[in-house]
Amino acid sequence: MLNTEKTLSVAAAKAGMDVKTARRYKQKRKLPTELAESHSWRTHHDSFADIWQRVRTMLGINPGLQVKTIFEYLQRQYPGTYADGQLRTLQRRVKVWRATEGPPREVFFPQKHYPGNLAESDFTSMNSLYITIAGRHFKHLFYHFVLTYSNWETGTICFSESFESLSEGFQNALWMLGGTPEIHLTDRLTAAVRKSGNPEKFTDRYAALLRFYRTKGRRTNPGSPHENGDVEQRNNRFKIAVDQSLMLRGSRDFSDRKEYAGFLMDLLDQLNAGRRERFTEELKVLGRLPRNRIEACKRLDNVKVRRSSTIHIAHNIYSVNSRLIGEHVNIRLYAEYLEVWYGQKKIDHLPRLRGESNHSINYRHVIDWLVRKPGAFENYKWREDMFPTIRFRMAYDGLKQSHVLSVAAKEYLKILELAAKDSESGVDKALRALIDSGNSIEFTAVKELLASDMAIVPVTNVTIPDVKLSVYDELLKFDMTVAQ
Repeated sequence: MLNTEKTLSVAAAKAGMDVKTARRYKQKRKLPTELAESHSWRTHHDSFADIWQRVRTMLGINPGLQVKTIFEYLQRQYPGTYADGQLRTLQRRVKVWRATEGPPREVFFPQKHYPGNLAESDFTSMNSLYITIAGRHFKHLFYHFVLTYSNWETGTICFSESFESLSEGFQNALWMLGGTPEIHLTDRLTAAVRKSGNPEKFTDRYAALLRFYRTKGRRTNPGSPHENGDVEQRNNRFKIAVDQSLMLRGSRDFSDRKEYAGFLMDLLDQLNAGRRERFTEELKVLGRLPRNRIEACKRLDNVKVRRSSTIHIAHNIYSVNSRLIGEHVNIRLYAEYLEVWYGQKKIDHLPRLRGESNHSINYRHVIDWLVRKPGAFENYKWREDMFPTIRFRMAYDGLKQSHVLSVAAKEYLKILELAAKDSESGVDKALRALIDSGNSIEFTAVKELLASDMAIVPVTNVTIPDVKLSVYDELLKFDMTVAQ
């Protein structure tokens, strides 16, 4: 300014400062920042000077102590000396101590990634997004697979961190990818990694899966989730992306699981679209896939069928046909279902239960013997599974009101046997017709209605009487009367 303006006052005015200040800077030939002087003295009394050595000793013994914990300890030791507002002062002193004298902090070393070298995978819970299927909360996990060089990602919906879920998700990712990475990194999943101290790093089944795809396995160290950091970060970012897409969609409800899975795949395609260049580099160096996938199931041989016509699989109970009682069956346990094999033939396909201590009893498996032993029905351990729909339950409750308990059980079990051997939906319609008409529920009545579909009015045939519009005129007259 001084070089461009005619006078000092004009230059000072344009610089926004007083003329005297401008004159001082001109005389000293220094910038304002160069004139500022730092001082080394304290502007107020140090309240912690007397006990600072004690605080240092405490931090030296246990560097992880929180400052608030130390401060509250000092307040108890020296009542009335330290006010709550002085906590911030102590926090500043400890922060400086940790930065200048404290123990060295853990250093994270950024890694250089190479095309086709490393893939990471992990399970993440999607429950916080509150996805619903047909109005019901769809609780589930997402198996997440990421290539660390390009950040290309994919995944599979699942319900547990079992080996079956890991195997299915891992193989889905590889076949969608079209090749295999050199190394696959996971955290310390119990489905894949043995406990510390075991000479074998991986479980036999996981090691076999890696060998099949000619991929080397790597696990994170105990208490070091950051070593699987790429997929951990992608977990959070993916769920944020899902959440934002759901907001744009305007609804978190899907008609069925297939629609929801398609929504996730479309989103993954969008996310991967910006990674094509680096992903193309990866594709060039990926390993070749084998001819076929490996079976993603656990085989359980010689499982005995108990006298209750049930088998115990993975801490859950399933019923099988009573003809198999006392026999040994083979089970193929998949991520979402299990197959029952006998004599080298698949004889049943059952949905897999989630969690533990649950049961799935199919009334068709035991109805033959329940009909023969109706006295066992009332206190049957899994009696609630003997009501396929709410109308079956209403029928049994109605029978108990009009008959003694033994007769009610016999009548109901004959109705249930009719559903098992003829048509469950047909019997359900017949029960609805009897309940709606107020007629007594009997086996013979249900059987007759079932034999004549014409007698059962479809539930869609709803009769609504004509509305008399004159009623509204009466309401209007009433309003006018009140207004007056």
